[in-house]
Amino acid sequence: MHVGHWFGNVENMLRLQEEHECFYFIADWHMLTTHFDRTAELPGFTRELVLDLLAAGIDPERVTLYRQSDVKEVAEMTLLLGMITPLGWLERVPTYKERLRDNAERDIANLGLLGYPLLQTVDIAIVKGELVPVGEDQVPHLELSREVVRRFNRLYGDVLVEPQPLLSETPLISGTDGRKMSKSLDNVLDVRDEEDKVRATIRSFITDPRKVRRGDPGRPEICPIFTLHERFSPDILEWTEANCRTGELGCVDCKTNLADRVVEFYRPFRERREELEHRAGLADEVLAAGAAKVRPVVEETMKAVRDAMHLS
Repeated sequence: MHVGHWFGNVENMLRLQEEHECFYFIADWHMLTTHFDRTAELPGFTRELVLDLLAAGIDPERVTLYRQSDVKEVAEMTLLLGMITPLGWLERVPTYKERLRDNAERDIANLGLLGYPLLQTVDIAIVKGELVPVGEDQVPHLELSREVVRRFNRLYGDVLVEPQPLLSETPLISGTDGRKMSKSLDNVLDVRDEEDKVRATIRSFITDPRKVRRGDPGRPEICPIFTLHERFSPDILEWTEANCRTGELGCVDCKTNLADRVVEFYRPFRERREELEHRAGLADEVLAAGAAKVRPVVEETMKAVRDAMHLS
């Protein structure tokens, strides 16, 4: 789990578990769209993410936390909805071309990646999702899901719930190279990293290319380090911005100030994560309980879908 996940997803998940009935899942099938050649890593990835979520405060007694591939009906429903989804709807989703561009050195132009939004639609519809937390920039992606659901209901009757956007703050967190923080781009600041690694990663971040040395005026609005200060450094944010602009604050000191705060911010998480690491079988227990909990909901949805399509 990296800092982009934390502020883009985990904080929303923690808030929503206090306010709604929530379904959260480990998207191992989604991972295959770009990492189909790394399936041996899936079990470890799944375990690590479950423990990360628990350490962050996700409570499996309050939410349903399960593994996507444990719900085989997701694959069946994706196939069925694929029969009614025009190819053009999928091709117009901007993230498809963005993924191809960001991974130009890899051959990932596959059906799974193109159909990624349809799989997302099923993830929502199969648990009768009513509200989906999204940022304003993600509303067009959810609109595809809404269109597919509406088309299904027009063809087969009012069976599926049309999801509504729950507008949430999902900030864009830049990685070490200035692009969106993403593990696939190898530019992340991991929340589990120990202090030395955190400091080394923060030192590696690019900054304003015009600010070469102390004394050069900086432009905080284009600097990935300042974006992180906005999240971690409320106590010195105004001072940092002002002194960056005048040139009095050099990038080395600016990064050191940020690293100090990142280390302290995640200290409770790392300590809790270390405790959970020694509880053998915990992740499997949580996922098994989540799969059992989600199954009645999924089975009810699939029965309604099969009946509506005369496939029972």
